[in-house]
Amino acid sequence: MANNKALGTGGRKSDKDLKIRVKTAKGRKVASTKWLERQLNDPYVARARAEGYRSRAAFKIKEMNEKHKFFKRGNRVVDLGAAPGGWSQVAAAAVGSTDANPLVVGIDYLDMDPIPGVILFKKDFTEDDAPAMLIEALGGHKADVVMSDMAWPTTGHRATDHLRIVHLIEIAADFAIQVLNPGGSFVAKVFQGGTEHELLHMLKRHFTSTFHVKPPSSRKDSAEAYLVAKGFKAAPSVRDADEADRD
Repeated sequence: MANNKALGTGGRKSDKDLKIRVKTAKGRKVASTKWLERQLNDPYVARARAEGYRSRAAFKIKEMNEKHKFFKRGNRVVDLGAAPGGWSQVAAAAVGSTDANPLVVGIDYLDMDPIPGVILFKKDFTEDDAPAMLIEALGGHKADVVMSDMAWPTTGHRATDHLRIVHLIEIAADFAIQVLNPGGSFVAKVFQGGTEHELLHMLKRHFTSTFHVKPPSSRKDSAEAYLVAKGFKAAPSVRDADEADRD
């Protein structure tokens, strides 16, 4: 019988030994080398590739939905900051969206390849006419889920970056309040440091429950987290408000 040790198969190497290491190449910054090394050793990157997802971010929305169950068959979904499309892919499969009956609409200023069952716009959501485009794409229907993975490019100045991401959450939340059906959900990326109290208070007025979530696929060393707001409370109609004033 052959000796396993002699063949070099005498035992499983440790994960540390198996880690792919990337040498710093000429013209590549140390930070870029570290990012590449992290990507090559990230199990979620490998899973995304194997399962046909555009990015590892697909697992973040999958994990959040498994816990909070905001996607249902037949739901209409708006994806803000959709590129490269992982969240839209997960949403389309979860709600049963098809090219013949598209239920998911995504928007991003970056290029995206087509996704079956998803209407995509290349546009900055912060532009004045962007919300109207999304509402029109819903075909006159309200949405059941608005999700936002939007983020500004970071400046390196913590306070500035925090204010910029809060601004994106605010405009995404304002849009969600305009377009959601009663009982709908809002999911948005935030960063450690939390959402501003005023914004969180506003969401609690409009939704029955709010949660801060750090899905397992979100890297432990990342400052990102997610806010999930469920059970949208529809704004009272003008008639209902008038009747309430008379009571």
